[in-house]
Amino acid sequence: MPRNARRTTLADIAQAAGVSVATVSKVVNDRGDVAPRTRARVQELLHQHHYLAPVFRHTESVEGPTIEVQFKGGLKSYVAETLEGIIDSAAESGASVVISRASRAPHWARDLVSAGRRAVIAITSVYTTTHLNELARAGLPLVVLDPLHLPDNRVNSVGATNFAGGLAATQHLLSLGHRRIAYLGGPTMAVCNQARMHGYRAAMEAQGAPVRDAYVRPGEFTYETGLLGAVALLDLEEPPTAIFAGNDEIALGAMEAARTRGLRIPEDLSVVGFDDTSLAQMASPPLTTVRQPLREMGGAALRTALRLANGEKVESHHIELATELVVRASTAPPRAATSAHR
Repeated sequence: MPRNARRTTLADIAQAAGVSVATVSKVVNDRGDVAPRTRARVQELLHQHHYLAPVFRHTESVEGPTIEVQFKGGLKSYVAETLEGIIDSAAESGASVVISRASRAPHWARDLVSAGRRAVIAITSVYTTTHLNELARAGLPLVVLDPLHLPDNRVNSVGATNFAGGLAATQHLLSLGHRRIAYLGGPTMAVCNQARMHGYRAAMEAQGAPVRDAYVRPGEFTYETGLLGAVALLDLEEPPTAIFAGNDEIALGAMEAARTRGLRIPEDLSVVGFDDTSLAQMASPPLTTVRQPLREMGGAALRTALRLANGEKVESHHIELATELVVRASTAPPRAATSAHR
């Protein structure tokens, strides 16, 4: 709602719903003595009119809007660097950020509103239709950062050009002379993983390089996926000379698997990652990877959340920021002798 617009009152909602102000107050305060159909009608009107409880209005006027940021799993480098972008952008905007792990407790969305949240940013979290409906009833906008699944058209999201990144990574390996290139990726149905894999396949097909079924291995975006996946690849009758990994953690796992075999990187095996987290620079040798602008993505998500919280319309439901190949020391032309890879 624009700051100069008249605030909706309980009386406005009561008149529109055909109930008393006391009934609307009970719904706002989550009292139990309201009929379900009446409660649903009042909640829908509260959402339509962007109603904010008085206690929240006071908090916002003093401290600025508060955004809930939720993530699933551990606080890995990817999440940490994205959070830095969110926090920096919030500081510039005068907003506050509360960070939590994703929760699905009963009435979790209403609890967030009661705690003074104006919007939710979810980092790679999955929201079902039920979750989205609860957020809508609570009047909380949602922005998903790097969505794992194709988001509902009610959801705004921020990501990166994953297809272009996968294309650039594979083209780099092809330009070095590699033809036996494998892809170690994340979950099969993850949107970002599919885009990176399709970029890999497109580059291979454009060069007439065969994509063998055994060379494409899905998993999770974890070090263990890289470690176990690379072991399986190196055990093949004709192992790859290069591996494109779906993220930096997978790449580091693949590099460790190669080292345990006595293989040198990049002399015996080239490896490319994705994300360009701090892990890429700390790897030995430093990792060639596709840079996702993680901090910038976090900032874009925060700014989008604030606009939605203020009742503004955004130009697009999905924002994609450009990726960039960063060449370091983990890639080189392949050795002529295939025995070096066994």
